[in-house]
Order: sequence, then structure tokens, then C-alpha cells
Amino acid sequence: MADEVPMEQLRERLWPAGDDASAYAILDGARDPQVHPIITGSKLEHRCLFIGELSPSLARAAPWIVRLSRDDDATRELLRRGWGEAWGVYLRAPASSLAALHQHFRRILRVQDEAGRKLLFRYYDPRVLRTYLPTCTPDELRQVFGPVDRFFIEGERASTIGEYRFEHDALSQRDTQVQRRLHWLGDYLRKSREEPQ
Repeated sequence: MADEVPMEQLRERLWPAGDDASAYAILDGARDPQVHPIITGSKLEHRCLFIGELSPSLARAAPWIVRLSRDDDATRELLRRGWGEAWGVYLRAPASSLAALHQHFRRILRVQDEAGRKLLFRYYDPRVLRTYLPTCTPDELRQVFGPVDRFFIEGERASTIGEYRFEHDALSQRDTQVQRRLHWLGDYLRKSREEPQ
């Protein structure tokens, strides 16, 4: 049985105080053909991380940064369909704008290997970022995090939420394994306590 998407727990982490201006996602259009139409067909503020005139096929496969809105249908769809399918990474950046985050993440999009070749750094793939962050030096973490307060990255199982922060010159990582709730059992137990014996 596939893991359920931990929607309630994701919403609690992305919008801990109910604010609606600090949650973002960086999503990979190459992971699924539905990513691009969901983003571009929504009212969510978004920008492509590739700049310039793009062919339609490249635009569909490109990485996008999106400001999420707690009660928006497109946000719910992106979380429901993308979490556990490696569509992207989620983050909170309370003191930043979409334009500033776009600029920051564009700066780390290209890296250079030991031979001097320029490569695309696919940090927006949760499988890459959750492997890379624990290997970073403090300077590398500073470069990756920039204005980001925390990243939320799916684990190997969709029911795992990885929370990554850069604090005190070190990476802080907390994985939460979300247990499937048996709503019917809770209702049953509540009703059985309320009924007269």
C-alpha cells in the first residue's frame, strides 16, 4: 500500500502561524507533465528558474519557484499529487519575496565540477537535496539556504517529512514519520465514552 500524503502535517509546517506569505515550493516540470499546467493555470505567483525565451517544451520541463497559498486549490493539488513523487522541495522564507528567492536560487542553479565543466545542480529534486545537505560545510549551507528559514523535503517514504534548518553554523535535521490516522477508531472511542452504560 502506498504511503498517504501527510497533508495536515505539511500544512502545519508550511503555515505554522497561519500566515500566508512565507511558504514556497521549487518544482521540477521534468518530473511529471502535470507540474507545468497546474502552476501556470493557477493564480499562484510563480517564476521559471530558467530565464530568456524558452521553447514550450523547455518551459514545461523547467524548474519553477511558486509562492504557495494555504487555502488555494492549486496548492492543495501540488502537495497532494507531488509529495512522495519527487516533484520538488518546499520551504519557508518569511523575510523574502518571490523575486529575491528567484534570484537566490538562480545563483545556485549552475555548478562547476573538478574539470571545470558547468553542470545543472538539481537541488530542487528532494532526493538530491536530502542527500547533499548533510555533506555541506557551513559556507556551502550558507550559500544554499540564503534567505530560506527551513526546507521541507519528502523522505524515501511519502509519510516522512524532513525538516532542514541552518542554525548556529550547522545543519539541523529533523525527520518526522507521520502515522496514518484511524479517524474511525477515534470517533468510535469518543462515542463509546459518551454513551451511558
